[in-house]
Amino acid sequence: MTRTFNRESYGKLLAEYQPKTIATEEENEQAIAHAVELEHRPNTTPEEEILLELLVTLIEKFEEIHYPIPQGTPHSMLLHLMEARNLKPEALVEVIGSREDVFEIVNGKRSISKTQAKAIAEFFQVDTSLFI
Repeated sequence: MTRTFNRESYGKLLAEYQPKTIATEEENEQAIAHAVELEHRPNTTPEEEILLELLVTLIEKFEEIHYPIPQGTPHSMLLHLMEARNLKPEALVEVIGSREDVFEIVNGKRSISKTQAKAIAEFFQVDTSLFI
């Protein structure tokens, strides 16, 4: 059975929730509470699903501005990926070139070259830009 969008029903939901651009922590908390409530409703209507999507978009926008995720350095990204895979520096010797290069890079005494960045990215199957 295909569900249809009802403009009148959606209008009532908009009047009830009154979604708008989020400017304060309090508004963000209220939007999150509304989103959680909609998300956990059994048998949500198409209109409720659209409202939920709108609320999530507004919440994400607020949080991107107020809680930005800091970009890691090439060195920190390498250490993170090594830790996530439980790798020792020796595992990168064939990828980077020499044991000395690996240990200098891992210890932050040397930066990662573009050639090494490409090889490391291929090894970890991630974007090269993480290491440049």
